[in-house]
Order: sequence, then C-alpha cells, then structure tokens
Amino acid sequence: MDSRRLLRTSATALAAAGLILSGCSGGSDAAAPRTAAPAPSSATQAPKLKKYYEQKLKWRDCGVEGFQCATLRAPLDYAKPDGEEIELAVSRVRATGPGKRLGSLLVNPGGPGGSAVGYLQGYAGIGYPAPVRARYDMVAVDPRGVARSEPVECLTGPQMDAYTQVDQTPDDTAEINALSAAFKDFAAGCEKKSGKVLPHVSTVEAARDMDVLRAALGDGKLTYVGASYGTFLGATYAELFPDRVGRLVLDGAMDPSLSALDLNRDQTGGFETSFRAFAADCVRKPDCPLGTESVAAAGEAMKKFFRDVDAKPVHTGEDRELGESLATTGVIAAMYDEGAWPQLREALTRAMGGEGSGLLALADGYYERETDGTYANLMFANAAVNCLDVPPAYRDTAAVEKAVPSFEKASPVFGEGLAWAALNCTYWPTPPTGRPHRITAEGAAPILVVGTTRDPATPYRWARSLAGQLSSGTLLTYEGDGHTAYGRGSDCIDTAINTYLLEGTPPADGKRCS
Repeated sequence: MDSRRLLRTSATALAAAGLILSGCSGGSDAAAPRTAAPAPSSATQAPKLKKYYEQKLKWRDCGVEGFQCATLRAPLDYAKPDGEEIELAVSRVRATGPGKRLGSLLVNPGGPGGSAVGYLQGYAGIGYPAPVRARYDMVAVDPRGVARSEPVECLTGPQMDAYTQVDQTPDDTAEINALSAAFKDFAAGCEKKSGKVLPHVSTVEAARDMDVLRAALGDGKLTYVGASYGTFLGATYAELFPDRVGRLVLDGAMDPSLSALDLNRDQTGGFETSFRAFAADCVRKPDCPLGTESVAAAGEAMKKFFRDVDAKPVHTGEDRELGESLATTGVIAAMYDEGAWPQLREALTRAMGGEGSGLLALADGYYERETDGTYANLMFANAAVNCLDVPPAYRDTAAVEKAVPSFEKASPVFGEGLAWAALNCTYWPTPPTGRPHRITAEGAAPILVVGTTRDPATPYRWARSLAGQLSSGTLLTYEGDGHTAYGRGSDCIDTAINTYLLEGTPPADGKRCS
C-alpha cells in the first residue's frame, strides 16, 4: 500500500471505527421515537444570523504547500445567534484547471472526530481524481469540537493509555465495575475540560455550519463528498437545506433511522463479515497464524488468542502490554482495508509468539496516538458527537448483559467486547438532542449513495436503506471488501462518481461495480 493510500485509510476508516469502539453510537433498548430534525429555513434568514452568512473569509498561507487556510465564525448555539461564537478551521486548494470552475467541493472523512482539514491536506486535495480537482476548489472544515475547531478534550495521554487498556469483556462484577468507572471517568473528563462546547457539537449544528461555509464561499448550492459518518452529516444537511443540495456523494452510508443498539449490533456484524473475508484469504496461505483448516477454525483461533492475552498480556517493547482490548482494536483496525491484511497476518504471528508490538502499532494508529504518548482528539470528539446525536445504547450494565448474546450472534469473534463498548454514553453528562429518524430530504436534487457489500464499519444494508429513504437517492454498489469505495481502485466506481460530480448526472439507480 502506498503512503498516500495509507493517509487516506487512516483519515477515513479509523475515524469511522471510533463509532463503535468508543461506545457512543447508541440508542436505548426500546425503540426511539422517529422524530426529524427541525427545519432551519426561517432561522437561516434571521437577522441575527446575517453576519455569519455574509462574512468574508480571510485566506492565508497554511504552511502546507498549495493550501490556504481561513477561520469561519459560527454561533456556538444557533438558538442564541447573538451569543457566544465558535471558530472553525477551514482549508482549501484552488481548482487547477483546465476547464470552467464548478465551485467548491467540500469533503469530510467521517468519524465523527476525523479531521477534514487533515484529510484534505493529506489526501483529498492531492489524491482525488485530477479531473475533479481541475474543476473544483477542494475545501474542508473541521467540524465543531474536532481537531483545529475548538477541539473537545477529555483525558491526558497517560489517562488515555489506561482507558484503552481497560478490559471490555468483563468476567465478574469487579471487572464490570472497573469498566463502568472508566467510562464515567472519561465522561467526567470531557465535562471538566470541554463543558462549554460539549452541548453544541451535534451533527445538526455541524450541518448548519456547512451551510454558513457554503454561503461564505459564494456557492449557491453545496457540492459534497462525505465518507462513513460524513454520510450522516451530508444527509442531515440535505434534510435541513434540501433546496441548497447540489451534488452530494455519501460513500459508506449510515442509516439514520436505526436506534443505536441496532447500529452497534449491525456494525458488529459488519466486522464479522470483514473478518471472515480476511480469514478466507488467510487460510489459503501456508503461514496463516490462524491455521489453514477453515474459516470457522480461524475464527476459533482468533477467539482463543483474545482469551489468552486477556489472561496473560504479551510484551510490546514498551511500558504498555498488549492485552485483549488493545489486541482487539488492532485486529479491527486492519479490517477497514484489505491492503492491511498482510500487516495483520505478520502482527498476529508475532503476537502469538509473545511479541505484541505489531498489533499495538495498529491499535495506536486507530486511536491516533502519537509516538510521544499524546493523542489527537478523535475519540473525544467521537464520543461527544455520538452521545448528543442519539440516546445511549443502554440504561445500565444489566442491559448490556442482556444484549451480549445478540451481539455474539452477530459476531462470534468480536461480539462480547463490542456489546460492552457501547456502554459509554450511558454516563454522558450532556443529554442527547437528536433521535433516530428517517431522512427523506424532499425536494433535494439527486443524491448519490454508495455502499460496499463487505464494508466492516457501515454495513451494506445501511446504504440500501439510506438510498431508499432519500426522496432523490440513487444507490451505487461496490461488490468488494473494505470501508468506502471512492478512490479504492475500482474504475467503475470512480468513473460513476466523477461523472456525477463533473456533469451532475448520477448513475442508474442500482448500478453495481466490482
């Protein structure tokens, strides 16, 4: 895998993975009410918002060759537009030509919590197809609470190290209490360090920020490519501003109609599907650390390895040992891109021999941990946004214990740990402001929804569902492995998306590529 693809994978896939491992993509056991987000059409015309919609961006050098940066102002609370402001980091690279400029193309890599500015400067602004970059100014804004946009902070580096090592497959009451305490401490840290911004980092607010940015860029319509969680952000924008939808690509789609318990369980099944694809590839190789007998046997070997490192963690060459939680995170991180499978085979071979540095490196990449022991705010923002967007998955630990069998049915390999991982939002200090609901975006221009049949983090049926909900949705399918489809090597997918972005013509609904 070349370095550019690695940049793209980490920016998109790992951010999306936080949805479940940070435990905040939750709803309640009972079906949540399907209430739509309020339409802000009158709010956007309010005199007190005029100063935001008419602001002029002051572009400056970013320190990254070819890119410019600016600061976008938005109200901290849209219900109080004359109150405090929040400053959002924006970056762009101008259209390269030739050809008539089509406006701005906003990109978001997912998460929630992924840095869109980092994604633009590290991949999209240099790696998107040349014909697209020729005709569009490529633009990104870090959503509120993320990266450069007044980031949510929760734990110190050492505290985060401890948090990522807490046992997420508790065997007794003491371990259940320890896991609950870790989630409570995480939430309390967020409230202490970021209490002002914490109630105002919802997807609805981020979508409203995007409309302010659209106006500041001088575009009458929004053209947008969102991956993973970025599809929920894009769909929310379409719901709020259907008349301002230009060309929207929603790649690796989420289903906004599901309760969080269902989202987490479906995603758990997605990781199982991806693991089985990895295992099928692995067992055909003589050096497969999971054996060469069958996919089922490989799954049993994987579970045994997790049990072994739960009982006795292995050394890594660092102060941190590799226990079950970090080992599971490392394996899941490699599920997002089949290009990482050789790295995973090697890391598993070494870990099964008692040396866990390879799996630890995968887990550290997932968590965006730097070599100096500091962390990006990916997981902090991920929790903050998810816990606002939908009610928590569980009311208490008893509800988790009740749900574990259904998670294990969805994934014999990962189910138990991922069931417990969804406990986080139970203890969140800020009440949720959103509810699961269908998004139709009546009156919007055609919206292209892209799904991958063996996507680990956003199962394919979510794309089918979102395309069916949207009144103007068109489904494009990639038959393959990995998370998201655009720019992953399918000429069929890339041509369809490029044609839509450049000419406004979506592919035929139901088109399939491999």
